[in-house]
Amino acid sequence: MSNPSTNPDEPGPDEIGRDRKGARSASPPLETGLYVVATPIGNLRDITLRALDILAGVGRLYAEDTRVARKLLDAYGLKPRLAAYHEHNAEAARADIVAALHAGESVALISDAGTPLVSDPGYKLVRAVLAEGFRVYPIPGPSALLAALVTAGLPTDRFMFAGFLPAKQGARRGELAALADIDASLVFYESGPRLAEALADMAEALGPRPAAVARELTKMFEETRRDSLPALAAHYAEAGAPKGEIVVVVGPPLEVEVTPEALDAFLREALERGGVKEAASEAAKRLGVPRKRAYTRALELKA
Repeated sequence: MSNPSTNPDEPGPDEIGRDRKGARSASPPLETGLYVVATPIGNLRDITLRALDILAGVGRLYAEDTRVARKLLDAYGLKPRLAAYHEHNAEAARADIVAALHAGESVALISDAGTPLVSDPGYKLVRAVLAEGFRVYPIPGPSALLAALVTAGLPTDRFMFAGFLPAKQGARRGELAALADIDASLVFYESGPRLAEALADMAEALGPRPAAVARELTKMFEETRRDSLPALAAHYAEAGAPKGEIVVVVGPPLEVEVTPEALDAFLREALERGGVKEAASEAAKRLGVPRKRAYTRALELKA
């Protein structure tokens, strides 16, 4: 076995260990600018080495919740100057951040978990910083929506992130109807108490598409359930609200071959029972045809 290197220019085992944890005695100075740093969505070991370098060397760090941020920082022995940036103080905090940049400081932004600017007010800060002529540095890393796409087993070549759906059913159904004809996988964030109702509305608006419900990603009780939207809605209606952070991935519209004659026959029968909107909704649900196609044809038949 060879002896450890005694070259003073090479780091020893202790220095390498500290370097991997990010708790360096001296981090390289950072250029003035805003560093948008992704943080773990559950497992703290998902932090990147570059992210640790930034958090160790930044002049100021802004976090959505400083208590959550402190757990991550303490795990790696980091003690940056920490302040809050969230929807309730965003305007005042943006002014402080821009002033710090004009003073030549480096500033980092993190969210509670994942990549900032996804379902949080961070984009307004980026816009303000760019307007002042400063550079924005993306420090990539964990993302719940990308993690869910990876495990869902659904098409990933084209997808749309739709964020949180409205809490009220009427608004939720309206938004889902607007998304029904998009030829891509759809990704939603949802809460446990609303999950069953949201899945039922998705089944009504989008039809029996394949979908996945991913929760507690990267954590001890990580789970991904895959089935059709109606089956998932029925499962969670019976099982009750699950705990944890939830991502719902819905596959693109099903490729169902429905002849014009078959669609017309179905719509004529449906129009005898209700209006154009109801007939189109029923055709989309039962036949799997795009809602827009069914609605347009129903209008023509009703005329």
